[in-house]
Amino acid sequence: MKFSKWILVAFAALTAFIILFAPAPLFGQSCALCYTQAAGSGSRMIQALKSGILILIVPPTLGTVGLIFVCYRKRNITRDYLAGLEENDWRRDQPKTH
Repeated sequence: MKFSKWILVAFAALTAFIILFAPAPLFGQSCALCYTQAAGSGSRMIQALKSGILILIVPPTLGTVGLIFVCYRKRNITRDYLAGLEENDWRRDQPKTH
């Protein structure tokens, strides 16, 4: 069990390392139309575009984090329930008929 946690931590560290040290142009692969519209507009339009990007990114991110949190909190309830079913399985004590 400790080995799998170590692998998870190593994978998370490697992912963070790649994201932090990747070159900035790698993340700038946007469409040409968006780039020309943003470059030709004023500062208010650029700020509105940045706000729109945040509005589109934040709700799915919060929903995903919330779902992961709920699944993490409920994982032991499912395990305990299934373990209880195996312990109290009345069919296990019955003689086999075939």
